[in-house]
Amino acid sequence: MGAMQSAGSNDEQGREKTVLHVDLDAFFASVEVRDDPSLHGKPVVVGSDPRGGRGRGVVAAASYEARRFGIHSAMPISQAYRRCPNAAFVRPRGSVYAETSARFMTILERYSDLVEPISIDEAFVDVSDSLRLFGSGEKIAHEIKAAVESEERITASIGVAPVKFVAKVASDWEKPDGLVVVTTEGMAEFLGKVGIERLWGAGPRAVERFRRLGVVTIGDVASISRERLEKEFGAKTAAHFRRLAHGVDERTVKRRRGRKSVGKETTFFEDVFDRGVVESTLLNLLEQVTRRLRQKEIAGHTVTVKLRTADFHTVTRQATLPLPADTTEAAWTTVKDLLARADDPTKAVRLVGVSLSGFDEEPQLELFSAAKSVEHRKLAAALDSVTDRFGSSAVQRGRTRGTRPTGQGARADGGNDTET
Repeated sequence: MGAMQSAGSNDEQGREKTVLHVDLDAFFASVEVRDDPSLHGKPVVVGSDPRGGRGRGVVAAASYEARRFGIHSAMPISQAYRRCPNAAFVRPRGSVYAETSARFMTILERYSDLVEPISIDEAFVDVSDSLRLFGSGEKIAHEIKAAVESEERITASIGVAPVKFVAKVASDWEKPDGLVVVTTEGMAEFLGKVGIERLWGAGPRAVERFRRLGVVTIGDVASISRERLEKEFGAKTAAHFRRLAHGVDERTVKRRRGRKSVGKETTFFEDVFDRGVVESTLLNLLEQVTRRLRQKEIAGHTVTVKLRTADFHTVTRQATLPLPADTTEAAWTTVKDLLARADDPTKAVRLVGVSLSGFDEEPQLELFSAAKSVEHRKLAAALDSVTDRFGSSAVQRGRTRGTRPTGQGARADGGNDTET
């Protein structure tokens, strides 16, 4: 076996890093229980209306009580209902979750300015420069857990380690409400207990191949020769797995500012073959997305279209716009092209969505200097004014009519926000 650098990660001064991975426990479901104490101790499923087992959406989150019935996120809501018809099925409240998440991130920023959000309910925190002020990584983790519980009335699980990968695994080790500290000296012992399925980058096929090699834990990977790993996975992937198995992870915690994407998606009440309905629904969703961008005074360079067919096969297609867009007209042609690329016309459509990303936080006027763009933005501003005054149904494009919850292609849940 070739030489392998020592476990852990050091900063520019050679000091060992202390990284926390903080993960809110069953976040959406926990917020619902917090706001409705009558749900305490019950299986709670956050998602669309199951409609007696005929619902068309998916599970957004499940409490730990619901997970005992085999219910998990992304499961069809109809299947969740069949597994536990007596569960409390609650509609998602995106704005409430976003507000709670923002306060959660603020708590983390009390202890370090190096906070890297991974999703709405989890983040890495590098507290290496905060130890002299607040104490050890374990002490900081205890304080964060106490603050989250007292201020937000939900719980968090935290992993503390010298590197991001091990901190992430550790945070999941004793969920819910867990705290696991892994030192450099104890890393090999810890990874020797962790199942191979938690190795970052190892999908189901890789896990199956590892098990054929007799590998059960991440620690087992460290004992396999480089040659044997390379024969099975190739040099690059083998080197990646080998580094992680030795507790080596060079990734640093990077503070991420601002939003990554703003999107909207919807699940149809019934599978839709009519591409006119699919297209008009997508246009309606795009209008909602671009309106939100204008409200936030941002514009997106990249547009993504998502399509899920009746057999739950999901396809996404992405393209970069020539200029950042915050109007429907600026993005619609590209969205239609992406829809055509993603679509299999032989299959019925279950879900459709669109998002914009790659934001200019302060769009410069010269980016919209073309006469047509200026006209589009003036029209959009006028429509925004009408919508603000009379509601979203006051003005609709002709081709989006009929995509409201009254006819073919009506949405099951009014559309789900996807903002990160």
